[in-house]
Amino acid sequence: MKISRINHIGIAVNSLAAGTSIWTELLGLAMTGSETVAEQKVTTGFFPVGASEVELLEPTGPESPIAQFIAKKGEGIHHLAFEVEDLEGALNELKDKGVRLIDEHPRTGAGGARIAFIHPKQTGGVLIELCEHPHNH
Repeated sequence: MKISRINHIGIAVNSLAAGTSIWTELLGLAMTGSETVAEQKVTTGFFPVGASEVELLEPTGPESPIAQFIAKKGEGIHHLAFEVEDLEGALNELKDKGVRLIDEHPRTGAGGARIAFIHPKQTGGVLIELCEHPHNH
């Protein structure tokens, strides 16, 4: 598996508006767009920082995995996303190593990215997302 960079750090927030004010007013970062990903039950906001981004994740309802995360752990860092060149290849490599995955096959995330998550029990409690963006092809 070839990881090219940290693509983004996902942060769970109750309110995208409140979260945005922290990142823009305190740190001077600009939100470049937001998107609701119905399949994931989340609205995201992106704040570029160099070659990476901070991604705020607001639940769209109480059944959202982000709402469940916030209920359990509070607002804060939710996941770390690594950009990979070949997502299927990376998942097959991890499966061959016996790594427990949340996603055995890629699914669609924000911005049309193909994404998959590794189970945090395999990674010391850190939820890791692997992502492959369409512009990489």
